[in-house]
Amino acid sequence: MHAVGIVAAAGSGLRLGADQPKALVPLAGRPLVAWAVETLRAGGAASVVVVVPPAERGAFAAVLPADVVLVDGGATRTASVRAGLAAVDAAADAVLVHDAARPLTPPDVVARVLTAVGGGERAVVPVLPVVDTTVAVDGTGAVTDALPREQLRRVQTPQGFDRATLDDAYRRLPAGAELTDDAAVVHTAGVPVQTVAGDERAAKITVAHDLAQAEAQVAAKDRR
Repeated sequence: MHAVGIVAAAGSGLRLGADQPKALVPLAGRPLVAWAVETLRAGGAASVVVVVPPAERGAFAAVLPADVVLVDGGATRTASVRAGLAAVDAAADAVLVHDAARPLTPPDVVARVLTAVGGGERAVVPVLPVVDTTVAVDGTGAVTDALPREQLRRVQTPQGFDRATLDDAYRRLPAGAELTDDAAVVHTAGVPVQTVAGDERAAKITVAHDLAQAEAQVAAKDRR
């Protein structure tokens, strides 16, 4: 199986309080995007495409290996992944879509996703159980129902796909439609999405507190 990774790295760093794209924010001295690329390669991706803000292409080129393919992102995540998918080489029969904001995802998670795709699953996502009580609320914030957490999961990345399946799902996605992730794109096309075990270390970095926790995680690993 020839797998190519796409890293979605075109987002801003506003919620993180950064004055640069989030993917270029350093974690333990290295930009988040560099961690994400390394994880995909260590987990089995043969090559990597990184979708970047057009105005920051030079900055990304300066911190990534020369063989990483850089692609200009769009105004939305859906548009950016569509651009990245168009740049995947013709030899690829599997695609991984990963968020640069999940820099500490263990390569084992990548490998589990790829193993499932290689075993015949057309769409695979890593997930974690929901451990907190989860409720639905109305427009005023009042609780309307308690949701059965046994059936709920937190979805992570990388999400893995049979390449033809993901291509077809994006072709069929109506113009202007914006979905939260690529599993939603293929699910909308009627494709079953299978799950594998995720990892707490694959937490998404969104705000400054998340980055501080990631820094502490790296420091603790280095002390071992």
